[in-house]
Amino acid sequence: MNKEVQKKIAVTLIFLILVSIPFGMKKYEELTSDSFDADMEMAMERYGFFLEEVTQSIGVGFVHRRATVDEKLHHILPQISSVGASVTIVDFNNNGLNDIFLTNSEFGEKNALYKNLGDGTFIDVAQEMGIADLNIPGLGASMGAIWGDYNNSGYEDLFLYRWGKPELFRNENGHGFTRVTEEAGLPDHINANTAIWLDYNRNGYLDLFIGGYYHEDVNLFDLSSTHMMPDSYEFATNGGLNYLFENQGDGTFIDVSEKVGLHVSRRWTLASAAADINDSGFPDIILANDYGVDEIFINRNGEYFFNTGQEAGLGFIPKSGMSVAIGDVMNQNNFAIYITNISEAGVLMQGNNLWVPTRQRSGDIPRFRNVAGNMGVEIGEWGYGGQFIDLNNNGNLDLYVANGYVSDEPDTDYWYDYARVVGGNRAVIIDANNWPPMNNRTFSGYQTNKIWLNDGAGRFREVARSVGGDLNLDSRSVAYADLFGTGAMDLIVANQNQPVVIYRNHVTPDHNWIGFKLEGTKSNRSAIGATVILHRNGTTTRKFVSGGDAFSSQSQRAVHFGLGNEESIRSVEIRWPSGTVQTIDGLELNHYHKIIEATE
Repeated sequence: MNKEVQKKIAVTLIFLILVSIPFGMKKYEELTSDSFDADMEMAMERYGFFLEEVTQSIGVGFVHRRATVDEKLHHILPQISSVGASVTIVDFNNNGLNDIFLTNSEFGEKNALYKNLGDGTFIDVAQEMGIADLNIPGLGASMGAIWGDYNNSGYEDLFLYRWGKPELFRNENGHGFTRVTEEAGLPDHINANTAIWLDYNRNGYLDLFIGGYYHEDVNLFDLSSTHMMPDSYEFATNGGLNYLFENQGDGTFIDVSEKVGLHVSRRWTLASAAADINDSGFPDIILANDYGVDEIFINRNGEYFFNTGQEAGLGFIPKSGMSVAIGDVMNQNNFAIYITNISEAGVLMQGNNLWVPTRQRSGDIPRFRNVAGNMGVEIGEWGYGGQFIDLNNNGNLDLYVANGYVSDEPDTDYWYDYARVVGGNRAVIIDANNWPPMNNRTFSGYQTNKIWLNDGAGRFREVARSVGGDLNLDSRSVAYADLFGTGAMDLIVANQNQPVVIYRNHVTPDHNWIGFKLEGTKSNRSAIGATVILHRNGTTTRKFVSGGDAFSSQSQRAVHFGLGNEESIRSVEIRWPSGTVQTIDGLELNHYHKIIEATE
């Protein structure tokens, strides 16, 4: 065959390939669409919901970047800087739509506030609102954020916690944010991985709890010593202090941590939550601690917190507590506590904990037992965010658990070297110089998040792949919110050093729901800490307005209940932080009801 013939054949082949591409792509798209529809139909029929990944299509393109710390720690940088990907939900401009705030952690990288445009799309307005450029040398790296109306203006304010200086930003009626850190009286440096709003003394103003991780004297960006790692893998006592800042009602806060009993230990706190778990009327604080035991601080009439971890049953076995979620998992009108830990087959099997109350009398120290194994939600993987969510609106709380630590070079493993150092004595483990270099090795990476569906009879079933949610990034925090006004809880998953992922939740229309948007008058305006008790036909269940929970996250402010096939409710009882109790009946289903605290 001569060259001219070869050339003609080549040109013809190229032409055929080029003209066939659109048809091939169309066929592929049709097959993909058909497959998607089939998967959705099957999931909706079997489980009542399906998750559609919509991140890019709704205008969100955020990528988290981890903090770069002192070069003395670069040999273990991925595990030192393994946190900071946080997601919180807020309606910052009071237009009735849920917006999304995401933190970045590398110096120069920007945080994002995605404004909900109401048409199914979002736009980042953090820069124009003044809360984008917050990762600054000398001030610190963002680790997370929480929202609460600390001055009762009617608009949600932003508290940002860092490895470094914490910051408070006042919301100027939805038009921008003003930094008020100095006038608020906040400290110069806390290595915080968690914070929550609560009104601990029920005076109508939101107070601020901040949990320390690394010791507050450690500057991770300019180390004076490498002796800054935990002094024990199981009972570390050299972590950061925990703080409670009491709101004075005039825009300032004072540190009352020691006065109320929260400076009693130096555990490595990774997550916190506050809820009235013993029906005393005052919010209690639950802590998930790394390298040790978890803790419960029972609130004694807004005057003192009593550490009852051991008495309550939580404080006996040291694990790697990473997330705290609180929910009425059995619809028995009391709160259970879910805490994630580490499980790695063949290496370390701590198991997640699902603590359910065994004895409950008003004001007493509650007693809990761990039923995670019996209910099928014990063995996850390297668990970070764990969140109770009713994903299919059937009235039962399901569990979403974010897994994965460091995904690096495939087919490599850092576990052996890690086990050698954490098995050493105090002098070995406390010095970062003794920790073997990671050298781009994977460390419990490439794991899949868990979606455990509650059957309402005491068992959970893992369904992530079947419902479109088998995400295998290094996930950290997860928040839920009705982003599209459908009455379904959509998911926002923040991933470490990776893009955020947003799922639109498609729920069967056969399942009803009801929601409540609360506004305090005598209580704090955000109604944080209010307990909402729903009297259904045959069951009574409760939820609460959260000031931040799980791992480094905060979900929508409105309280949402799935109802399954029920076509009515008997009544709803609201226990406001002020002590006011309201009972309302005759409420329409499949709506959010705005309820303002009664003044008489």
